[in-house]
Amino acid sequence: MSGYDGMHDAERTFAALPPARGSGFARTWWGRAWLKALEDTALDGEQLKKGRKHARAGAVGAVSVRPGRITAVVRDGDGTSYRSDVLLQELSEDEWDRLLDLAVESAGHIAALLDHEMPPHLVEDAAAAGLELLPGIGDLDPECSCEAWDHCPHTAALCYQVARLLDEDPFVLLLMRGRGERGLLDELQERSAARAAPTSPGSTPASASASKDAEGAEGAVDARAAAGGVSAEEAFAARDILPPLPAPPVLPPAPGTPPSLDTETDPAPGLDPVALEFLAADAAGRAHRLLAEALAPGRERAAVEPSLAVGQDAVRLAAAESVPPGIATRLADGSGRRRADLDLATRAWRFGGAAALSVLEEEWTPGPEALARAKTLLAEAWEDADRPVLRPAGAARWTVVGAEAQLRLGEDGRWWPYRRERGHWVPAGPADQDPAAALAGLSLGDG
Repeated sequence: MSGYDGMHDAERTFAALPPARGSGFARTWWGRAWLKALEDTALDGEQLKKGRKHARAGAVGAVSVRPGRITAVVRDGDGTSYRSDVLLQELSEDEWDRLLDLAVESAGHIAALLDHEMPPHLVEDAAAAGLELLPGIGDLDPECSCEAWDHCPHTAALCYQVARLLDEDPFVLLLMRGRGERGLLDELQERSAARAAPTSPGSTPASASASKDAEGAEGAVDARAAAGGVSAEEAFAARDILPPLPAPPVLPPAPGTPPSLDTETDPAPGLDPVALEFLAADAAGRAHRLLAEALAPGRERAAVEPSLAVGQDAVRLAAAESVPPGIATRLADGSGRRRADLDLATRAWRFGGAAALSVLEEEWTPGPEALARAKTLLAEAWEDADRPVLRPAGAARWTVVGAEAQLRLGEDGRWWPYRRERGHWVPAGPADQDPAAALAGLSLGDG
């Protein structure tokens, strides 16, 4: 082990947070574990209530975090300020050594930490090895200039505020336990490189290889810090110094069931639980479909589907099998359509997705070659006795004379059938490469 030199990131200071909104102070499981340690430790629940009120009102100043201690100035309701500290036992060098070894055993642990998440399996593995990473009962030791001997409103307010910081960055907890983010990531990469270094006779010594690989890997971490992530290209390039990837996930038999949001608590103004449940169910269904496609043989050679624009995605959502009442109206408003226009767009989507929607809502002008090819197809698609009379109705549209029918040419070269209903042209079926086949399902009798 190279030894830890954390002087460059031994302390972090976070600006005072604005007043808290909503009912909870912690969204993540590790933030809630922090608050549980506080609430299980404090002897006086009334002091916690006062502290929660102080934190919610924005009475906690800038928070300083360093190994073993967090500090902030907390204002009382009368304006009096108190310095409040909460102490947490640091891990020893031996404990950190064991914890880092556990972390590098799984690529998932490192990936989660790089995404500023606390991997639950790492915490469980550490606990099984006798290392308590998250605080437990009695681990949060308060000190306050108000001279209270237990948690007072000021140290409680500080803990509630720190829960909000932990939600955003679990490295806050790791710093309290004795390691800053920069130094911790450096150590993880050194250990990952050492594990991947060749050990056969005649190969590069592990220590030299680890040093070289760690230097190269440092750029990837710097890129992540600057850009908020590591590109797939960089990750692939570092494959020889990272732990092996886990096995591909197993496709579940069906999409997951989103939780019900039907609670006794009234939702916040502007929040529609029914709409959120609908979006969550849609997200679960899409995730299941994407995973199935990703695991399908030959998927690596398939073209990547383009992302949908907001207006397209609104139509996709409206085309779902079961749309709760009122959702379609909101989707129409959000995509700048009238409700009738959304219904028409939804009909097109069900016949052919984004391509069908484009044919409905957009006109395009074929180039000379594409137009000549289209006219040739129209001329050759029918026997002379069966050929309908077609009249151009736009750059890529032909109306059947004497019938309420129309053919539209898409940019991909396929033909889409349309029917006239109540004075409007509406999608009437899926596309086909053959214009005659596209029209086959429509009645071409006298209009």
